[in-house]
Amino acid sequence: MKLSLSIYLISLPFLFFLLIASVSSQEHASTPPRGWNSYDSYSWIISEEEFLQNAVVLSQALRDKGYEYAVVDYLWYRRKVPGAGPDSLGFDVIDEWGRVIPDPDRWPLSKDGKGFTEVANKVHSMGLKFGIHVMRGISTQAVNANTPILDTTTGRAYEESGRVWHAQDIALKEQTCSWMQNGFMSVNTDLGAGKAFLRSLYQQYASWGVDFIVYYFDAVKNDCVFGADLNINEITYISEILKELNRPILYSLSPGTKATPDLAKAVSGLSNMYRITGDDWDTWTDVAAHFDVARDFAAAKMIGSSGLMGKSWPDLDMLPLGYLTDPAANEGPHRKCRLTIQEQRTQVTLWSIAKSPLMFGGDLRNMDDTTFSLITNPTLLEINSYSSNNAEFPYISGSSPSGRKLGWSRRYPTSTEESEVETLSLTSCKDPKASRWLVNELDQDLEQICWKENTEGRHGEPFCLSLGNSSTKSDQGITYRSQYQGALHLLPSEDMRFCLDASPKYKITSSEFARGSFSPCTANANQMWKFHGNGTLISSYSGLCAKMKKVKANADAAGARSWIATGRSGEIFLAFFNLNSNAMTMSALLSDLAKALPGRTVSSCTGSEIWTGAKIDRPTQYAVSISVQSHDCALYVLNCR
Repeated sequence: MKLSLSIYLISLPFLFFLLIASVSSQEHASTPPRGWNSYDSYSWIISEEEFLQNAVVLSQALRDKGYEYAVVDYLWYRRKVPGAGPDSLGFDVIDEWGRVIPDPDRWPLSKDGKGFTEVANKVHSMGLKFGIHVMRGISTQAVNANTPILDTTTGRAYEESGRVWHAQDIALKEQTCSWMQNGFMSVNTDLGAGKAFLRSLYQQYASWGVDFIVYYFDAVKNDCVFGADLNINEITYISEILKELNRPILYSLSPGTKATPDLAKAVSGLSNMYRITGDDWDTWTDVAAHFDVARDFAAAKMIGSSGLMGKSWPDLDMLPLGYLTDPAANEGPHRKCRLTIQEQRTQVTLWSIAKSPLMFGGDLRNMDDTTFSLITNPTLLEINSYSSNNAEFPYISGSSPSGRKLGWSRRYPTSTEESEVETLSLTSCKDPKASRWLVNELDQDLEQICWKENTEGRHGEPFCLSLGNSSTKSDQGITYRSQYQGALHLLPSEDMRFCLDASPKYKITSSEFARGSFSPCTANANQMWKFHGNGTLISSYSGLCAKMKKVKANADAAGARSWIATGRSGEIFLAFFNLNSNAMTMSALLSDLAKALPGRTVSSCTGSEIWTGAKIDRPTQYAVSISVQSHDCALYVLNCR
């Protein structure tokens, strides 16, 4: 979908970001912010004309979807001349007080000391909010020039103890930004002069456009002060400055490296957004790396916690979709996103259900229909803004299409970094642990065979297998009558149509005895399982018995991930993610859903899957299951009672 620029054509990278917003008196950042950021498509070289062209499209195509911030990412003050780059020295434009100001060659509306006033005015006239990216502390260029410090209360150079203070007096040269060491360093906030410099910086950002409140910045991205580069004193003081202004400021922090929930707890109340990962680019490795960190911050109850004058949100970084540039490049958008459509779908779904801010990074002027439909999917936007109880859902099951690779397993969280799975396996019937099955009578027409031992008593209800009918339909809809009267058809659920594999036409090898498996219920999968009164479940043709055991997750099992959330109308959102290189059937038992939803009981569900349109029209009382392709996801909207 190429979007035209019909209003007018006027000609980050990673870490901290402060958003100054002209918003109402309602709770600040009550939902995760959305918008567009220039870094993924322009790196640092974006021009005024290119920025305003993207803002036009943002206003026309995405504003009514909640995408309201137009953010200029880093180095808008750096001259675009030979020799200049992301970590070059001596190319920044600074004022007499050592504060960076827009490069007038790239931002002609900033001439005559206007800063971003006129640019902000144009952005606000489109119904958007304007944002900029700023770095920590003070620029190395200002320190080398030893510029004086402005005292905003007097309008003159800052004086204390009978002396005039300069940049070199407040700079902490040993605290440079780890990823831009030639660019910026921290300032000493124990000194009155250090505080005066920060106050002059942020009051300038706010006052560019002081005659009209719509001129004020809606966003400022403040970088390199979180994670391994944590500077809690600077963050705290900036937060205090923002509280003193006459309107809310959306303050977002970006990390250097190694952001953790414990670090976030120290800053979440001082900000509204904070990056919890390194830069995310369009590689599958980057996408997959976000699952663990998103899980950890959700488990730490950091999603939507108390923030600066409102709430704060863990930020998984911008969405590098559509037409992009390359990290730290000296050129603008020149290539398409390298993620497959399945991987893009997985990324946007995770970002949405983890309630990360949605900041699109692609060139809006070249946005295609597929990208547009992904970032505006109404279900994802509803989940991102209004869902609750968002968390990773660990009680999931996965099997390969043949049923013989993964077997049947359920992932469980552990206190260690390596997860564990509870797996159905085959063992000798003399094994005392094999005699732990029992029949669970649900009603007159329905029975289950359940494993009665809860692993270490930690995982709630036991794993159960449904008793299928004596005739079972194949994938082609043909009904086969079991030739073994009295034998049991064992299914994970009535809806899955997958049976516990025990076919006389398929003799499993000795190497496969250790693992049971599921396969489609076809003529070649006649079930010959018998339940004995001593609690064993016996395979008639092999003489082996079934049992459940807890093992460390292998690579395939670990690649089965899931998230759950509750909708504002009581619906349940259930997402399956297949991080493996092969397709798998993924399932969740209804009895497990309630474990992740405080105060809920779940006995039966209907619903639909948003990407395939698959529907659960007949209420299921057992499980939700679907085949998920490699690196893809499925997202169910369930109505349960």
